[in-house]
Amino acid sequence: QVQVVESGGGLVQPGGSLRLSCAASGVIFRNYDMGWYRQAPGKQRELVVGITSGGSTNYADSVKGRFTISRDNAKNTVYLQMNSLKPEDTAVYYCNANRLTRGMQYDYWGQGTQVTVSS
Repeated sequence: QVQVVESGGGLVQPGGSLRLSCAASGVIFRNYDMGWYRQAPGKQRELVVGITSGGSTNYADSVKGRFTISRDNAKNTVYLQMNSLKPEDTAVYYCNANRLTRGMQYDYWGQGTQVTVSS
């Protein structure tokens, strides 16, 4: 059974920092591309940043220079370090694990963790 579990969300003041974690089990983690998405109220879910199985990253323009993604394959975990947080970063943050192999797409989502940036 595949599980993707996020943690680390919370309430933070503007300019503050948070680190989100996402642990995946039931998959060969090192083979999966991982991504952080977010969805604010009334908006569509959007990609924040992705990291491939090889370690290449792709950041949304809105978070470049402020957010950093990393992965620890030994711990089956991906992290999102968020610095200089802004009120517009407020959203539910979701972790995604995906892999395309032999014509089959494997796509798993966590339940989300709330991040609120407010004074």
